[in-house]
Amino acid sequence: MKSPVTGFVSLLVLLLVLIVAYSSVFTVQQTEQALVVRLGEPVKVVTEPGLNFKAPFIDSVISIDKRILDLENPSQEVIASDQKRLVVDAFARYRIKNALRFYQSVGSIQAANLQLTTLLNAALRRVLGEVTFITVVRDDREKLMGRIRDLLDREADGYGIQVVDVRIRRADLPDQNSQAVYDRMKTERQREAAEFRAQGGQKAQEIRSKANREATVIVAEANSLAEQTRGAGDAERNRLFAEAYGKDPDFFAFYRSMTAYENGLRSSDTRYLLRPDSNFFRFFSAPSGKVETPAAKP
Repeated sequence: MKSPVTGFVSLLVLLLVLIVAYSSVFTVQQTEQALVVRLGEPVKVVTEPGLNFKAPFIDSVISIDKRILDLENPSQEVIASDQKRLVVDAFARYRIKNALRFYQSVGSIQAANLQLTTLLNAALRRVLGEVTFITVVRDDREKLMGRIRDLLDREADGYGIQVVDVRIRRADLPDQNSQAVYDRMKTERQREAAEFRAQGGQKAQEIRSKANREATVIVAEANSLAEQTRGAGDAERNRLFAEAYGKDPDFFAFYRSMTAYENGLRSSDTRYLLRPDSNFFRFFSAPSGKVETPAAKP
């Protein structure tokens, strides 16, 4: 029969074996890479996921994220080449491509973010300081972001970091300058509007003057044509009168007298002071209009 001491020792040995076995293995997740450090010195880098082994008690495992990480950069004020100040809001995406170099240079993601923020601000000032304000906000932003990414990637390579992308979220004038720019733009638009109104008024005056001139010419031509037509009508009337007089002088005289009676003896209070034997009333005395004079006594 085994003694209680032997059983206790066996249990203790088994416990020690389990502890040693547990301290000898570690697991690497798919989103991680592991750095094995022995007494403060890096031993190996494990990039493939799965179960791995290390020396118990003297080796430690540092997990390093191998996913794409985000770097949010605070807004920075940059001076463009045309001396205009810009407030630039940018961010970057990066991943750790060399775990050993990353551990030896910065040691942690927090420290890496601080270092990358400094490098990103320097790259922004360097690249955006070589171009104008319009180029940044409108023309070649995509190309500028590519230049900033390449520059930051070269600087971050010494830290075992690969910069995947850099984006400028916003690039605008500072608040104190925005109002001045807005006021200047407003004044410029008002000046253009006043100029357009002046040009429109001048054009309207030219059109009115041209229309009045054409109307005067048209009226003058119409009056001239009317006078010509009226003159031709009067000439035709006189010709007809002359022709009628030539054909029948008595009828012409009778017609002229009837017209004179119609025009002179209207319904208004018209009075004539004439002798009874006046030639004006000759058709009242004789239908032929010829008044017989009494023969002279011998």
